[in-house]
Amino acid sequence: EVQIVESGGGLVQAGGSLRLSCVFSGLTFDDYAFAWFRQANGKEREFVAAIGWSDSRTFYADSVKGRFTISKDNDNDTVYLQMDGLKPADTAVYYCASTTVASTRSNEYDYWGQGTQVTVSS
Repeated sequence: EVQIVESGGGLVQAGGSLRLSCVFSGLTFDDYAFAWFRQANGKEREFVAAIGWSDSRTFYADSVKGRFTISKDNDNDTVYLQMDGLKPADTAVYYCASTTVASTRSNEYDYWGQGTQVTVSS
């Protein structure tokens, strides 16, 4: 059984930083690509960032490029999202997810974390 534990969300002022973490168990971590999505109130879930399984190539939504960094620690089966220069528009529930091939489409991801709330005040 795949288990995913997310952490790191919270309340931060605009311009601040947060680091989200996702610890995976029950899957062969090295064989998967990972991504972060987010969903704001009343909006559809949207792609934020992804990292490939083999070469750790990264992909970002235009809205977060240059501010957010996705990374992974294969030794600890953990995926991170470092978020700097946060804006009120970044307020959402953030979800980590895993798949076999990195994609920006949420329906291509097999396993999802429970979500963690990020709130950015102005």
